[in-house]
Amino acid sequence: MSTQDSIKVEVCYALREHQEIVHLTLPAGCTVQRAIDASGLLQKHPEIDLAKTNKLGIFAKLVKADTVLRDRDRIEIYRPLIADPKEVRRKRAEEGKVMKKGGGSAEEGAA
Repeated sequence: MSTQDSIKVEVCYALREHQEIVHLTLPAGCTVQRAIDASGLLQKHPEIDLAKTNKLGIFAKLVKADTVLRDRDRIEIYRPLIADPKEVRRKRAEEGKVMKKGGGSAEEGAA
């Protein structure tokens, strides 16, 4: 495979304790799904469910599994959020907690 016929990519999966990064050289025209399959991360981490739970991205931009890769792309497999940030803010508002820029309570800023 010449350099024009191949691309170098990395596939990343962030765990709580560390990040798994697999560097690959693949044929040009490969898709995100093919790179993930070649990385071995699906076998190593059976909790990854690309159909339902985990989303995919390239450099923090969401993509689909059939996206064609470019040289030096970084494919990221995202874990699901533990808590929805919108829901957390809604619950705080219901409880009457006021958020203030810079931290501290809202009462301190009123004095």
